[in-house]
Amino acid sequence: MAKKKKAAKKKASKKKATKKKAAKKKKAARGLWSTADEKLLRKLFPSNPTAGIAKKLKRKTDAVKKKASRMGLKKAKSYLKKLGRA
Repeated sequence: MAKKKKAAKKKASKKKATKKKAAKKKKAARGLWSTADEKLLRKLFPSNPTAGIAKKLKRKTDAVKKKASRMGLKKAKSYLKKLGRA
């Protein structure tokens, strides 16, 4: 009988741990872009490093690149020239 109780407790604690992990994962994934985020991206993207913008927006660099591409944003020629890429 004691073994069954221990097994039930372990199972319950695993469920709690799984729920906590799931909650953390949900917090990390931002998903939707707010209007304010889009405005900031539109303002910063042409003349700032993408990694820096991603940090400010608390998003992954790839997410920022994809969103900028979907919005039709491009790096400014002057910025690219400063980097030696134009």
